[in-house]
Amino acid sequence: MYMFLRIVFIAVVLAVLGGGAFWMITRPAPMAAGTYEGLTGDPVQGETVFWAGGCAACHAAPGAEGEARLVLVGGMPFKTQFGTFHAPNISSDPKAGIGDWSVADLGNAMQAGVSPQGAHYYPVFPYTSYVHATPQDIADLHAFMATLPADPTPSVPHDVGFPFSVRASLGGWKLLFFTDDWAVTGDLDAQQLRGRYLVEALGHCAECHTPRNALGGAERSRWLAGGPNPSGQGSIPNITPGGLSWSEGDIAEYLKSGFTPEFDVAGGEMADVVKNTAHLSDEDRAAIASYLKIVPAIQ
Repeated sequence: MYMFLRIVFIAVVLAVLGGGAFWMITRPAPMAAGTYEGLTGDPVQGETVFWAGGCAACHAAPGAEGEARLVLVGGMPFKTQFGTFHAPNISSDPKAGIGDWSVADLGNAMQAGVSPQGAHYYPVFPYTSYVHATPQDIADLHAFMATLPADPTPSVPHDVGFPFSVRASLGGWKLLFFTDDWAVTGDLDAQQLRGRYLVEALGHCAECHTPRNALGGAERSRWLAGGPNPSGQGSIPNITPGGLSWSEGDIAEYLKSGFTPEFDVAGGEMADVVKNTAHLSDEDRAAIASYLKIVPAIQ
Protein backbone atom coordinates (compact mmCIF):
# COMPACT_ATOMS: atom_id res chain seq x y z
CA MET A 1 0.00 0.00 0.00
CA TYR A 2 2.84 2.39 0.87
CA MET A 3 4.51 1.74 -2.47
CA PHE A 4 1.24 2.37 -4.32
CA LEU A 5 0.70 5.71 -2.55
CA ARG A 6 4.27 6.71 -3.27
CA ILE A 7 3.79 5.98 -6.98
CA VAL A 8 0.56 7.99 -7.02
CA PHE A 9 2.28 10.88 -5.22
CA ILE A 10 5.17 10.89 -7.69
CA ALA A 11 2.75 10.74 -10.62
CA VAL A 12 0.80 13.72 -9.26
CA VAL A 13 3.97 15.73 -8.69
CA LEU A 14 5.20 14.98 -12.22
CA ALA A 15 1.82 15.92 -13.67
CA VAL A 16 1.84 19.22 -11.79
CA LEU A 17 5.41 19.97 -12.84
CA GLY A 18 4.67 19.00 -16.43
CA GLY A 19 1.53 21.12 -16.49
CA GLY A 20 3.42 24.04 -15.02
CA ALA A 21 6.19 23.72 -17.57
CA PHE A 22 3.67 23.50 -20.42
CA TRP A 23 1.89 26.61 -19.13
CA MET A 24 5.17 28.52 -18.91
CA ILE A 25 6.09 27.57 -22.48
CA THR A 26 2.67 28.26 -23.98
CA ARG A 27 1.49 31.25 -21.94
CA PRO A 28 0.53 34.39 -23.93
CA ALA A 29 3.74 36.24 -24.80
CA PRO A 30 3.49 39.84 -26.05
CA MET A 31 6.08 41.48 -28.26
CA ALA A 32 9.39 42.46 -26.70
CA ALA A 33 9.22 45.43 -24.35
CA GLY A 34 9.93 48.68 -26.13
CA THR A 35 8.98 47.41 -29.61
CA TYR A 36 6.56 50.30 -30.15
CA GLU A 37 7.99 52.77 -27.65
CA GLY A 38 8.45 56.30 -28.92
CA LEU A 39 6.80 55.71 -32.30
CA THR A 40 4.59 58.45 -33.74
CA GLY A 41 2.02 57.26 -36.24
CA ASP A 42 1.33 58.97 -39.56
CA PRO A 43 -2.34 58.51 -40.53
CA VAL A 44 -1.59 59.17 -44.21
CA GLN A 45 0.86 56.29 -44.30
CA GLY A 46 -1.50 54.35 -42.07
CA GLU A 47 -4.22 54.45 -44.72
CA THR A 48 -1.94 52.53 -47.10
CA VAL A 49 -1.30 49.97 -44.37
CA PHE A 50 -5.05 49.76 -43.75
CA TRP A 51 -5.89 48.91 -47.36
CA ALA A 52 -2.87 46.63 -47.82
CA GLY A 53 -3.84 44.80 -44.62
CA GLY A 54 -7.40 44.20 -45.78
CA CYS A 55 -8.93 45.45 -42.53
CA ALA A 56 -12.23 46.50 -44.09
CA ALA A 57 -12.69 43.20 -45.92
CA CYS A 58 -13.20 41.39 -42.61
CA HIS A 59 -14.19 44.05 -40.11
CA ALA A 60 -16.73 46.12 -42.04
CA ALA A 61 -20.32 44.94 -41.70
CA PRO A 62 -21.18 42.16 -44.18
CA GLY A 63 -22.35 43.76 -47.41
CA ALA A 64 -21.08 47.24 -46.55
CA GLU A 65 -20.18 49.44 -49.51
CA GLY A 66 -18.53 52.82 -50.02
CA GLU A 67 -17.88 54.86 -46.91
CA ALA A 68 -19.71 52.27 -44.82
CA ARG A 69 -16.66 50.02 -45.25
CA LEU A 70 -14.76 52.39 -42.97
CA VAL A 71 -17.14 51.65 -40.09
CA LEU A 72 -15.34 48.64 -38.64
CA VAL A 73 -18.25 47.21 -36.72
CA GLY A 74 -17.32 43.58 -37.42
CA GLY A 75 -19.68 40.63 -37.62
CA MET A 76 -18.27 38.85 -40.68
CA PRO A 77 -18.57 35.06 -40.06
CA PHE A 78 -15.75 32.63 -40.84
CA LYS A 79 -16.86 29.01 -40.93
CA THR A 80 -14.16 26.43 -40.22
CA GLN A 81 -13.95 22.83 -39.04
CA PHE A 82 -13.29 24.21 -35.55
CA GLY A 83 -16.41 26.37 -35.39
CA THR A 84 -17.64 29.71 -36.67
CA PHE A 85 -15.59 32.78 -35.83
CA HIS A 86 -16.89 36.35 -36.12
CA ALA A 87 -14.75 39.38 -36.87
CA PRO A 88 -14.95 41.74 -33.87
CA ASN A 89 -15.74 45.43 -33.72
CA ILE A 90 -12.44 47.28 -34.18
CA SER A 91 -13.93 50.73 -34.64
CA SER A 92 -12.70 53.69 -32.62
CA ASP A 93 -15.46 53.20 -30.05
CA PRO A 94 -13.66 52.95 -26.68
CA LYS A 95 -15.99 50.29 -25.25
CA ALA A 96 -17.29 48.16 -28.10
CA GLY A 97 -14.22 48.71 -30.28
CA ILE A 98 -10.54 49.45 -29.78
CA GLY A 99 -10.67 53.20 -29.33
CA ASP A 100 -8.79 53.03 -26.02
CA TRP A 101 -6.00 50.75 -27.31
CA SER A 102 -2.43 51.98 -27.37
CA VAL A 103 -0.04 51.33 -30.25
CA ALA A 104 1.45 48.51 -28.15
CA ASP A 105 -2.01 46.99 -27.61
CA LEU A 106 -2.61 46.97 -31.35
CA GLY A 107 0.88 45.64 -32.04
CA ASN A 108 0.60 42.82 -29.52
CA ALA A 109 -2.76 41.81 -30.99
CA MET A 110 -1.60 41.95 -34.61
CA GLN A 111 1.89 40.57 -34.20
CA ALA A 112 1.76 38.28 -31.18
CA GLY A 113 -1.89 37.24 -31.08
CA VAL A 114 -2.24 38.52 -27.51
CA SER A 115 -5.12 40.69 -26.28
CA PRO A 116 -4.69 43.73 -24.00
CA GLN A 117 -6.05 41.49 -21.24
CA GLY A 118 -3.28 38.96 -21.86
CA ALA A 119 -5.28 36.23 -23.60
CA HIS A 120 -4.49 34.32 -26.78
CA TYR A 121 -6.33 35.28 -29.97
CA TYR A 122 -7.49 32.59 -32.35
CA PRO A 123 -5.32 32.40 -35.48
CA VAL A 124 -8.32 33.13 -37.66
CA PHE A 125 -6.98 36.63 -36.92
CA PRO A 126 -3.89 36.59 -39.18
CA TYR A 127 -1.22 37.56 -36.67
CA THR A 128 0.85 34.74 -38.16
CA SER A 129 1.25 37.05 -41.17
CA TYR A 130 1.17 40.45 -39.47
CA VAL A 131 4.12 39.36 -37.33
CA HIS A 132 6.29 40.37 -40.31
CA ALA A 133 5.01 43.97 -40.31
CA THR A 134 7.28 46.78 -39.16
CA PRO A 135 6.48 48.46 -35.82
CA GLN A 136 6.25 51.78 -37.67
CA ASP A 137 3.50 50.41 -39.91
CA ILE A 138 1.60 49.33 -36.79
CA ALA A 139 1.93 52.84 -35.36
CA ASP A 140 0.79 54.38 -38.65
CA LEU A 141 -2.20 52.05 -38.84
CA HIS A 142 -3.12 52.93 -35.26
CA ALA A 143 -3.06 56.63 -36.16
CA PHE A 144 -5.27 56.11 -39.21
CA MET A 145 -7.80 53.89 -37.45
CA ALA A 146 -8.23 56.56 -34.78
CA THR A 147 -9.67 58.82 -37.51
CA LEU A 148 -12.38 56.32 -38.50
CA PRO A 149 -15.98 56.37 -37.18
CA ALA A 150 -16.85 54.86 -33.83
CA ASP A 151 -19.69 52.36 -33.57
CA PRO A 152 -21.10 51.03 -30.27
CA THR A 153 -22.38 47.72 -31.69
CA PRO A 154 -21.07 44.84 -29.53
CA SER A 155 -18.90 42.20 -31.18
CA VAL A 156 -20.59 38.93 -32.13
CA PRO A 157 -19.22 36.09 -29.95
CA HIS A 158 -17.48 33.15 -31.58
CA ASP A 159 -19.40 29.90 -31.90
CA VAL A 160 -16.65 27.44 -30.99
CA GLY A 161 -17.22 24.26 -29.01
CA PHE A 162 -15.01 22.35 -26.60
CA PRO A 163 -12.05 21.76 -26.69
CA PHE A 164 -11.35 24.59 -29.13
CA SER A 165 -13.11 27.02 -26.82
CA VAL A 166 -10.21 26.64 -24.34
CA ARG A 167 -7.97 29.52 -25.37
CA ALA A 168 -5.09 28.33 -23.23
CA SER A 169 -4.59 25.51 -25.73
CA LEU A 170 -3.70 28.11 -28.38
CA GLY A 171 -0.32 28.43 -26.73
CA GLY A 172 0.43 24.91 -27.90
CA TRP A 173 -0.80 25.78 -31.40
CA LYS A 174 1.51 28.78 -31.51
CA LEU A 175 4.41 26.64 -30.32
CA LEU A 176 3.83 24.31 -33.27
CA PHE A 177 2.94 26.71 -36.08
CA PHE A 178 3.65 30.36 -35.24
CA THR A 179 6.89 31.54 -36.84
CA ASP A 180 8.33 34.84 -38.01
CA ASP A 181 10.36 33.21 -40.79
CA TRP A 182 9.74 34.47 -44.31
CA ALA A 183 8.40 31.83 -46.70
CA VAL A 184 10.32 33.08 -49.73
CA THR A 185 13.99 33.90 -49.21
CA GLY A 186 17.06 34.39 -51.35
CA ASP A 187 18.50 37.24 -53.37
CA LEU A 188 15.40 39.39 -53.92
CA ASP A 189 15.55 42.82 -55.55
CA ALA A 190 13.85 45.89 -54.07
CA GLN A 191 10.58 45.35 -55.93
CA GLN A 192 10.40 41.69 -54.95
CA LEU A 193 11.14 42.56 -51.31
CA ARG A 194 8.30 45.07 -51.32
CA GLY A 195 6.05 42.48 -52.92
CA ARG A 196 7.01 39.90 -50.33
CA TYR A 197 6.20 42.35 -47.58
CA LEU A 198 2.80 43.12 -49.06
CA VAL A 199 1.93 39.46 -49.69
CA GLU A 200 3.45 37.67 -46.70
CA ALA A 201 2.95 40.41 -44.09
CA LEU A 202 0.25 43.02 -44.65
CA GLY A 203 -1.80 41.29 -47.35
CA HIS A 204 -1.71 37.93 -45.49
CA CYS A 205 -2.49 36.17 -48.79
CA ALA A 206 -1.24 32.82 -47.48
CA GLU A 207 -3.94 32.73 -44.82
CA CYS A 208 -6.40 31.72 -47.53
CA HIS A 209 -4.21 30.53 -50.41
CA THR A 210 -1.99 28.09 -48.48
CA PRO A 211 -3.50 24.71 -47.52
CA ARG A 212 -3.71 23.76 -43.86
CA ASN A 213 -3.19 20.58 -41.89
CA ALA A 214 -5.67 18.92 -39.55
CA LEU A 215 -4.74 21.31 -36.71
CA GLY A 216 -5.11 24.42 -38.85
CA GLY A 217 -1.41 25.03 -39.35
CA ALA A 218 -0.23 26.30 -42.73
CA GLU A 219 1.50 23.70 -44.91
CA ARG A 220 4.45 25.89 -45.78
CA SER A 221 5.82 23.32 -48.22
CA ARG A 222 2.78 24.15 -50.37
CA TRP A 223 3.00 27.93 -50.04
CA LEU A 224 0.16 29.68 -51.91
CA ALA A 225 -0.84 26.41 -53.62
CA GLY A 226 -4.53 26.77 -52.80
CA GLY A 227 -6.82 24.13 -51.42
CA PRO A 228 -10.31 23.48 -50.08
CA ASN A 229 -12.23 26.46 -48.79
CA PRO A 230 -12.48 26.15 -44.95
CA SER A 231 -16.18 27.01 -45.26
CA GLY A 232 -16.66 23.78 -47.21
CA GLN A 233 -17.84 25.62 -50.31
CA GLY A 234 -15.57 25.37 -53.32
CA SER A 235 -11.81 25.76 -53.37
CA ILE A 236 -9.22 28.52 -53.17
CA PRO A 237 -6.95 28.75 -56.23
CA ASN A 238 -3.28 28.01 -56.57
CA ILE A 239 -1.54 31.35 -57.19
CA THR A 240 2.01 30.04 -57.58
CA PRO A 241 3.49 30.04 -61.10
CA GLY A 242 2.46 26.38 -61.26
CA GLY A 243 -1.20 27.28 -61.06
CA LEU A 244 -1.43 30.86 -62.30
CA SER A 245 -0.13 31.57 -65.80
CA TRP A 246 -0.99 35.27 -65.86
CA SER A 247 1.72 37.81 -66.64
CA GLU A 248 2.85 40.35 -64.07
CA GLY A 249 0.78 42.94 -65.91
CA ASP A 250 -2.29 40.68 -65.77
CA ILE A 251 -1.91 40.22 -62.01
CA ALA A 252 -1.42 43.93 -61.36
CA GLU A 253 -4.49 44.80 -63.47
CA TYR A 254 -6.60 42.21 -61.65
CA LEU A 255 -5.63 43.72 -58.30
CA LYS A 256 -6.64 47.14 -59.62
CA SER A 257 -9.86 46.49 -61.54
CA GLY A 258 -10.86 42.92 -60.72
CA PHE A 259 -10.82 41.94 -64.39
CA THR A 260 -9.01 38.79 -65.45
CA PRO A 261 -7.18 38.24 -68.76
CA GLU A 262 -10.14 35.99 -69.71
CA PHE A 263 -12.52 38.96 -69.34
CA ASP A 264 -14.01 37.53 -66.17
CA VAL A 265 -14.34 39.51 -62.95
CA ALA A 266 -13.36 38.82 -59.35
CA GLY A 267 -16.13 37.31 -57.28
CA GLY A 268 -16.77 36.05 -53.77
CA GLU A 269 -14.27 37.01 -51.09
CA MET A 270 -11.73 38.00 -53.73
CA ALA A 271 -14.02 40.84 -54.80
CA ASP A 272 -13.54 42.33 -51.32
CA VAL A 273 -9.78 41.86 -51.62
CA VAL A 274 -9.74 43.81 -54.87
CA LYS A 275 -11.67 46.62 -53.17
CA ASN A 276 -8.63 46.91 -50.90
CA THR A 277 -5.83 46.45 -53.43
CA ALA A 278 -7.48 48.98 -55.74
CA HIS A 279 -6.46 51.62 -53.17
CA LEU A 280 -2.77 50.70 -53.47
CA SER A 281 -0.36 52.42 -55.81
CA ASP A 282 0.48 50.98 -59.23
CA GLU A 283 3.98 50.38 -57.87
CA ASP A 284 2.72 48.29 -54.98
CA ARG A 285 0.45 46.19 -57.20
CA ALA A 286 3.38 45.63 -59.56
CA ALA A 287 5.51 44.58 -56.58
CA ILE A 288 2.91 41.99 -55.56
CA ALA A 289 2.89 40.62 -59.10
CA SER A 290 6.69 40.51 -59.18
CA TYR A 291 6.79 38.54 -55.93
CA LEU A 292 4.16 36.03 -57.07
CA LYS A 293 6.32 35.21 -60.09
CA ILE A 294 9.25 34.09 -57.89
CA VAL A 295 7.23 31.92 -55.51
CA PRO A 296 8.21 28.23 -55.96
CA ALA A 297 5.85 26.72 -58.53
CA ILE A 298 3.52 24.00 -57.26
CA GLN A 299 1.42 22.04 -59.72
